[in-house]
Amino acid sequence: MKHAEGNPDELKKKFWKAMADSSFLFLELDGQPQTAVPMTAQLDKDANSAIWFFTQTKSDFAKLGRVTATYAGNDHKMFARFNGTLAVETDREIFDDMWNNFVAAWYDGGKDDPDILFLRMDLGTAEIWDGDMSLLNVGKMALGMNVHDDAEKKHVTSVEL
Repeated sequence: MKHAEGNPDELKKKFWKAMADSSFLFLELDGQPQTAVPMTAQLDKDANSAIWFFTQTKSDFAKLGRVTATYAGNDHKMFARFNGTLAVETDREIFDDMWNNFVAAWYDGGKDDPDILFLRMDLGTAEIWDGDMSLLNVGKMALGMNVHDDAEKKHVTSVEL
């Protein structure tokens, strides 16, 4: 069955807005589901091809490599699964820009804590679902009517982030 494609540019914009509102996601090393943990993505408003994470040097993510993230928006109206590659971010300016009190709470030694590992996830492709159903579709669901085709219009597969 072929998916009806949503508007990729519109869905990407909605995805980035949802991520800015709530940047919590599940991240796992590919092929290693036991590594899946909630993480806070650090976003740069001018970048849309990478996100950053602060973690600890003993984290599973120190292995680097291919990862998959799953995301549910704060209001449960945006969902995504996307992949990418983890690398150590060495740009101190980005590190300083991303550092904040919420990050500092995890590291007793502040910005110079030897346990900090600052990572960049270079983004690949994503599958995005816009769960913002119209009032008409909510009414249809309440009456047991089929809303599958309308929902498929709010879904896009293999979009480049």
